Amino acid sequence: MAEQQLNIKLSPEIADGTYANLAIISHSSSEFILDFVRMLPGIKEANVKSRVILAPEHAKRLLFALQDNLAKYENQFGTIQLSGHPAKGSTIPMSFGGGEA
Repeated sequence: MAEQQLNIKLSPEIADGTYANLAIISHSSSEFILDFVRMLPGIKEANVKSRVILAPEHAKRLLFALQDNLAKYENQFGTIQLSGHPAKGSTIPMSFGGGEA
């Protein structure tokens, strides 16, 4: 069976990317919602800059792909240090990491 090739196109607007320094993840029984937010110092309001909606199986594939790429990154550049990361068991602000959508 011949392998099919997928052609992925990247428009200039999307190629520029969108900077985000906060991700809010929520889920329902059928989907995971990833909201990417840019927070700025001194401003008490932040807008969602991008939203990605994934089926649970694709969210798990994304998790594995991120784990793999983080391991490759750390092998090449060293361990990523997390400053201000909450300790295990502590409350993470803004419902980061869960909840029903």
